[in-house]
Amino acid sequence: MDRRQQKTRDAIFKAFSKLLEQKRYGNITVQEIIDEANIGRSTFYAHFETKDELLKALCTDIFSHVFSDELIAEKTHDFSGGNSDLEAKLTHLLNHLRDSKKNIVGILSCESGELFMRYFKEYLTEVFSKYLNEIKANAPADFVLNHLVGSFAETVNWWIGKNMKYTPEETARYYIEVSCTNRITNKYARKKHIYVHSHEGYQGI
Repeated sequence: MDRRQQKTRDAIFKAFSKLLEQKRYGNITVQEIIDEANIGRSTFYAHFETKDELLKALCTDIFSHVFSDELIAEKTHDFSGGNSDLEAKLTHLLNHLRDSKKNIVGILSCESGELFMRYFKEYLTEVFSKYLNEIKANAPADFVLNHLVGSFAETVNWWIGKNMKYTPEETARYYIEVSCTNRITNKYARKKHIYVHSHEGYQGI
């Protein structure tokens, strides 16, 4: 994609994001996006065949940055120190989500939020699957993966609903503590066993 095409694509994303802040996804028309972006109809369709394809592309654009493999130093956060445990990774994701807050809040505020969360969970599945071999749990791997992905997605929903008033570091730590994933992070590896309630009393895991 050349510079002119990228500029047009960015203008479409900006226009679409602005409209999402003002009205429901289902009520936004392609013509409104075209007018807001100040482009021609043929130009829009040269980039996207449908509005749904545009939404997916916007989500992919956000996620390509959010889920970048390299924890590199950036303006709002610095993870270049080499700490790649799960808590650091989740904090990294939350920082990027906060950086994209304006777009994400608009997407999540209406029915497009369901599509966003579906795409989000697909990316999260890739992240958590890298840690599955280190998790010691008496449950099938696919159950554990589904639980981790679903619970973190809901954590993000809750966090955004709270207007991100907790820092990414705090939110990641809350998730680690409550989900018992501290068993697979470097920071908590040396802590004592967590105990869960059973019919026989408290049983260490």
